Amino acid sequence: MSEVLIIGSVAYDGLKTPYGSKDRVLGGAATYSSLAASLFAPVKMVGVVGDDFKDSDLALLRSHGINTDLVTREKGKTFYWKGYYENDMAVAHTMKIDLGVFEKFDPRITGRSRQVPFVFLAAIHPELQMKVLQQMTKPQFVVLDTRDLWINITKPMLLKVLRKTDLVVVNDQEIRLLTGEVHLMKGARALQKMGPKTVIVKKGEHGAMLFGPGWTFLSPAVPLDYVVDPTGAGDTFAGAFIGYVAKYGQLTPEVLKQAVIAGNLVASYTVQGFGTKTIAALNKAKLKKRAVEYHRFASIPKIRI
Repeated sequence: MSEVLIIGSVAYDGLKTPYGSKDRVLGGAATYSSLAASLFAPVKMVGVVGDDFKDSDLALLRSHGINTDLVTREKGKTFYWKGYYENDMAVAHTMKIDLGVFEKFDPRITGRSRQVPFVFLAAIHPELQMKVLQQMTKPQFVVLDTRDLWINITKPMLLKVLRKTDLVVVNDQEIRLLTGEVHLMKGARALQKMGPKTVIVKKGEHGAMLFGPGWTFLSPAVPLDYVVDPTGAGDTFAGAFIGYVAKYGQLTPEVLKQAVIAGNLVASYTVQGFGTKTIAALNKAKLKKRAVEYHRFASIPKIRI
């Protein structure tokens, strides 16, 4: 089992969905992905928080075996995002963003942390992603997430980072913005030529597609009766994915396919509560139970043609 280094935002969120509302709940891409990855492997988390960050939230992260030595505390406010969802839970409407101390975040990777073999670059500014990679010592496997904002305003820099990654996680819109291809399959192949040999396309409530060198794998999402809050589902998926790969330390197609399923399973818990509440309460027993149910659901019978 290898360690995972995760760089991203640590935040407080204000959330409103058809199921209710919560304010100043623990969130942020690094938080969701670190909690997910910690179910499978040791995690070193890189981020910044303000002097308003609760000691109890830091203790929560550490209780999951997450090393927070590289999470710095600065004078000021922790990154805050406020938004709401209506009937279409796939669309987040932003009401307020206060970057706080994250605006001047300067990630520093020190000591043995530079040698961590598995790295996840959450969807932050490509310059910060590149800064982290330049401090690492030949990582074995680098996974990158991004968003349409960075593609639209920092595409040249993002393309430089892509050339240094092994796998990229995108959604339909992002892959079209990056490649100019309308068709998903063509877009995935085009993206592979930009650097990452493997591509994951997140399909939200429809699961995810994994494109490897010459092969493709489709993993349906876990069927759910309800979704309370979809915030952080994509970050959870990516964190569980890289955590699973780090657990087995192999980059075979079989392990990568299983890691996609692990991502779907863990993300299915995240969306059933506000913020990080349900994923923080998740354990191996619950995950194994849902894995059995998922296998029963996803098994495809042979047909006669």
